[in-house]
Amino acid sequence: MTDQATFEDRCINTIRFLAADAVEKAKSGHPGMPMGAAAMAYTLWTQHLKHNPANPMWSDRDRFVLSAGHASILLYAMLHLTGYDLSLSDLESFRQWESKTPGHPERHCAPGVEVTTGPLGQGLGNAVGMAMAEAHLEARYNRPGHKIVDHFTYVFASDGDLMEGVTSEACSLAGHLGLGKLIVLYDDNRISLAGTTSLTLTEDTGKRFKAYGWHVGHVEDGNDVPSIDRAVKKAKREKSRPSIIFVRTTIGYGAPHKQGTFEAHGSPLGAEELLAAKKSLGWPAEPAFYIPDDVLAQFHKSLKRGRTWNAKWEQSLKRYSDDFPDLAAEFLRVMEGNLPEGWESKLPVYPEGSKDVATRKASESVMQSLAPLLPELMGGSADLNPSTFTWLKGCGDFQKPDAPQGDTQGAVGGEWGYTGRNIHFGVREHAMGAIASGMALHGGFIPYTATFLTFCDYMRPPMRLAALMGLRVIYVFTHDSIGLGEDGPTHQPIEQIMSLRAVPNLTVIRPADAGEAVEAWKAALLKHDGPTALIFTRQNLPVLSRAELAPASGLQRGGYILWESAPGKPDMILIGTGSEVSITLEAGRRLSSDFRVRVVSLPSWRIFDSQPSEYRNHVLPADVRARVAVEAGIKLGWEHYVGLDGAVVGMDGFGASAPYKVLYEKFGITAEHVVQAARALMK
Repeated sequence: MTDQATFEDRCINTIRFLAADAVEKAKSGHPGMPMGAAAMAYTLWTQHLKHNPANPMWSDRDRFVLSAGHASILLYAMLHLTGYDLSLSDLESFRQWESKTPGHPERHCAPGVEVTTGPLGQGLGNAVGMAMAEAHLEARYNRPGHKIVDHFTYVFASDGDLMEGVTSEACSLAGHLGLGKLIVLYDDNRISLAGTTSLTLTEDTGKRFKAYGWHVGHVEDGNDVPSIDRAVKKAKREKSRPSIIFVRTTIGYGAPHKQGTFEAHGSPLGAEELLAAKKSLGWPAEPAFYIPDDVLAQFHKSLKRGRTWNAKWEQSLKRYSDDFPDLAAEFLRVMEGNLPEGWESKLPVYPEGSKDVATRKASESVMQSLAPLLPELMGGSADLNPSTFTWLKGCGDFQKPDAPQGDTQGAVGGEWGYTGRNIHFGVREHAMGAIASGMALHGGFIPYTATFLTFCDYMRPPMRLAALMGLRVIYVFTHDSIGLGEDGPTHQPIEQIMSLRAVPNLTVIRPADAGEAVEAWKAALLKHDGPTALIFTRQNLPVLSRAELAPASGLQRGGYILWESAPGKPDMILIGTGSEVSITLEAGRRLSSDFRVRVVSLPSWRIFDSQPSEYRNHVLPADVRARVAVEAGIKLGWEHYVGLDGAVVGMDGFGASAPYKVLYEKFGITAEHVVQAARALMK
């Protein structure tokens, strides 16, 4: 064994035992992958990863995604060793209250953590979005002699990641798009939490990825640093397809009785086994969390390399700014997440007398008006553009540049290649959500997705994580109720709106007409700290006559008094959302001959509930007990506003197949039923 190999072994063992000691101290965690994949981490982070620990958010850094988030302590060890602002005491407080080192990586806890991961497959899906983001920005902003965007996205994945369906969706699309700067290192230890992977995974996974259009590499010994290095170098030379490297590792490497078994996966080794592991690898038993000085010095070379890379990029950016000042200004603006001045000036206006229009069509008008002004607005649908109306006309299709051009329904126009802004996700809602999050995480984008509202259930996991991470992603959901009609109950959402409202930090907006649809898009674009779900109709709705009603800008407060029959304290309050607001308004006018009626449009619960109590009490005064809520969805939850004594006109079960006007009548979501419910409360 050479001196260099011996030193590398000491560096790698430092990673192993930082991880094992942290898990042992916490009495919980996953030591197996960190111990088995330590050589992978050492090779990538010291020989390939372009990053600056002193500036973790440098825009041209390589992105590293630990998709196997249960191995979080491996990432924390690398961050500490390479000089990020993560102390040894932070590692010692692994998995403890308010620590910077939670059980699974959380984006806002420790600098250098790019993605909140843990639900398997999501990180890999996010990484595909990051690679797509890099490809688009590179094509859009780089110029001959000027490379201000040029970085890789690396992923550590486990067998669980590769089993998940979202991975199949995302990696299939990545192969189609030829994302050559996406490199996945697969920790091929053949052990899962419950036993060996042979219990559930006997396919030839490499052939699966080859079929996706990926380059597939192999490293037979996961402790062979030169072989890992060569495999990564080869993957980096693959410019036209993503790469996955199967690295055969031993889970819990070094633990004499547990290595290679599921017992090393998700539980501490135990004091006796940890001591035996240290002995077998020639590591001192004490102290815990031991880092040799020369090893730390080796890892800290990342600080100098990072400063050098960052400084060279700053010089390149300065030259780029001198030659292309407008492009440079735009690049810096989108990377900072700021909107351009005057972006609201081109939004459509729906004046008095406008014809009835579906809110999905009003949304389309908003998107077309914004497309030339917001180059960062980029996204697509799950093969539903002709129904969701979410293309950006003239902005091109995001495709592999040398791929044969196909026909696009809707004729978006524009360039075909990585400069295109219309993403064809295919029927892959789960991956679509994860990819959109990855684009937002990368920076430089306001990504949007689109599908029918009932299919939001296919993309709930990435939506939840986007809310947890506070990402500015816009989810467009159309066909929002039984109002979609003849396609029937499989396509008619009933419980979806209410279930989305239950997600913390996800803002759900269901506009009542075209005017509110414009305001809904404004609210979504102005929200920087979390995702927004925009809920639109298939059927046409009347454009409310704002001459006699409150302006649609009331949406910016979540809910507002749309109309009152008379000034003063109302006898009853009718609350509607979306397509049911016009029904609610009609009912209010019918009731106004006998009662003082207030009609409230409540497009967003979350925005309304965030308003000062004075405003909320003004709109919905507590001493008016006669309240009726009207929404073509499940009734459960509306007691939040109408109380236990109020009434809800909504759905008690699934829908049916029929023209939408018939459905509204048969299910009792009519002005007449609202009137009856309100009168019953006044008896």
